[in-house]
Amino acid sequence: MSARVLVIEDAEAIGAAVSSALRESGYEVQHRLDGRQLEADLGRFRPDLVVLDVMLPGRDGFQLLEVVRRSSGAGVVMLTARDGVPDRLRGLSSGADDYVGKPFVLAELVARVSAVLRRLGRTPSTVQVGDLVVDADAGVVLRADKAIELTATELRLLVYLAAQRGRVVSKTQILTAVWGYEDYDPNLVEVHVSAVRRKIEEHGSRLVHTVRGLGYVLRAEE
Repeated sequence: MSARVLVIEDAEAIGAAVSSALRESGYEVQHRLDGRQLEADLGRFRPDLVVLDVMLPGRDGFQLLEVVRRSSGAGVVMLTARDGVPDRLRGLSSGADDYVGKPFVLAELVARVSAVLRRLGRTPSTVQVGDLVVDADAGVVLRADKAIELTATELRLLVYLAAQRGRVVSKTQILTAVWGYEDYDPNLVEVHVSAVRRKIEEHGSRLVHTVRGLGYVLRAEE
């Protein structure tokens, strides 16, 4: 089951973008514009992590952080335009797991969310697809028990494909998740997918499949 992330962000466009990026990374996401129903969400949705804006209408992020800490074991990533040291220290000393200031790159926020979830043991760092094993934490890739050397970018790409295993992902989704941009040349994706495919398929059958007109999928053939 995918990790569940609750996003509380009153700027609708930012909340929608964050939610979309997290969904593309394989998380189950709900977005709220304020914290009025936080207690209910903690009970019904049971998030593994809360992305929590500080400047919110009604109860602010620090007050909501106290609620999360009293009622849940969820991780918390504070998200705010405030970049002063006192606010960061207040959030961290109150129990936040990480603190991201605006403006930010979506890929960095997703990476921080993933890191907190791994530290909390809410997501497995190792994914297996057929005889391919990808350990995101250790940076290790094995195919048929043989180690495969990848560049840092190739590893990020394969980790993303592994997290989305069985799902077709577009070049735009890959660009956003791996590079943090949507407007790079799509050829960048093609080049790196080809390199990853070549390296992992030296030791076995095809795992990275091209779905014409849609994108790519990591899938073991039956």
